[in-house]
Order: sequence, then C-alpha cells, then structure tokens
Amino acid sequence: MPIGKNAAGFPAAAMLLLAAGLGAQNPSPDRAGGARFLGAQAGAPGRVVRNAPYSADVVTEITQTLMDGNHIHQVSGSRVYRDGEGRTRTEQSLSGLSAIAPNSNLPKVIFLQDPVAGTSYALDATRKTATRSAWPRTGRGPAAKSMAAAGAGWTDSHSGVQGVKKESLGRQTMEGVQADGARTTTVIPAGQMGNEQPIVIVTERWYSPDLQVYLLTRHTDPRAGETVTRLTNLTRGEPAHSLFEVPADFKVIEENWSSRTAPQAK
Repeated sequence: MPIGKNAAGFPAAAMLLLAAGLGAQNPSPDRAGGARFLGAQAGAPGRVVRNAPYSADVVTEITQTLMDGNHIHQVSGSRVYRDGEGRTRTEQSLSGLSAIAPNSNLPKVIFLQDPVAGTSYALDATRKTATRSAWPRTGRGPAAKSMAAAGAGWTDSHSGVQGVKKESLGRQTMEGVQADGARTTTVIPAGQMGNEQPIVIVTERWYSPDLQVYLLTRHTDPRAGETVTRLTNLTRGEPAHSLFEVPADFKVIEENWSSRTAPQAK
C-alpha cells in the first residue's frame, strides 16, 4: 500500500523517512539508489496493542476520474504481522515512491517496531542493512472506541462545513472476525471554496474491537477520488518470533536523530 496510511491502525500506513538527497550519484552501502532509510513507523505512533496477535495482507486501491473522463486506478499492498507483546512487522513495497525518485532502484523494505526493546528498524533486504532508531515508550494506549457507538445527527461544529452526519452501520463478520461499522458524511456548501454545488465527502470504517484494527476503510471525495483499504487473508495467532528480529547477517545502522549526524555502523 502507499507510504502513509495503512491498516495496522490503519497499518496503512507505514511511514518511511528518506534522506533529502534522493539523487546521490555515489550511494553508500546504507543507501538504495541514493535514498537512505532513516527510520520507519508502522501503524499509529506509540500505539501498542497486546494480546491480539495476527497477520494479514493490506490492500489499498485508489481510483480517480479526470476532467476528460480518463480514469486512474492504482493498487498497492503490504504484509503486516503483530505478536502478543505488540511488536509489529510491515513488509512494504516502495514502488509508490517512483515519482519521487524515478532513477532509483528502490527495494521492498521491512519495518519492525519493538515496544518491548524500545526500538524501530527499517530493513533493506537487498543490501542487508537495518537502520535503527528509538521508538517512544508511551505505554499501552487506551483501546479505541467501537465505531458502532458513533451517534447519528447533524452538527455545525466544523467551520465552513454545512453538516457532519455520523451513523452506525451495525456489526458484520469480516475475515472471520466481528467488525463495527460507521459512516461519516461531510458536506461543504456551495460557494465555500468556489464550488458551484455542494461537495459531499463520505468516509466508511469497519473496526474490529478484538484486534483493535480497521478491517476496511473507504473514503470518497469528488476532489480526489476514492481510496479503499482492506485487510485480507487474516490469520489470528502468534507469528514466528524470528519475524520481529533483525537477521544476524544484516549490518545495523544507528540513526542519531538529536544531532542528525551521519549514521554509524556497528
């Protein structure tokens, strides 16, 4: 799935931080096509979910309709794992960064978050390097509220927004687990931003209270198109412990965020 929002919460999202010099002519061993992996964060920062292990594929589809009637349809995916201690692993393709670094040969990378050890890693499987950075120890965050609890009704709490309608969609079984659904409809009135007609934005989410993840999100905005992210091939149970460890033959690169100096290998 694209760098950004993902499905682990929505483990989307994985977030990759790259050095500014994407076009470096002489990349060092800790660079891929001139892009250096500085760190990664999969899911919500600081969010730890224990006693709910699983693994799944995350698929994101983006559909846009252009003014000339042409359509753009993009599909991307990642693989996510979480163990009973809250460690996460996201296997992410970087093909979505081709527009940023068109001359780069960006590999698939693996993001590890270990709240037990307090570290995060970005693994480059091609070059066998792992960039390590500190992961904030914020403890176990409060469980997200069930999406079905969202009440219905129109509000005027958003400046420039005609109304925000929230409604429960009930409960369904998705990928073998129960999920609570909610839909939020936001209306931007005509003339608010030069638009001739009202703009209607709809977001639908299906949340699993047991796993504390979104199983499906659908966001529709006529200005940007439709984005759908879903978990598929969901398996409950403890993944192999080795999935959350840096392989022994990888070179670990220490990232010093405070001083922003060059990383030191060890």
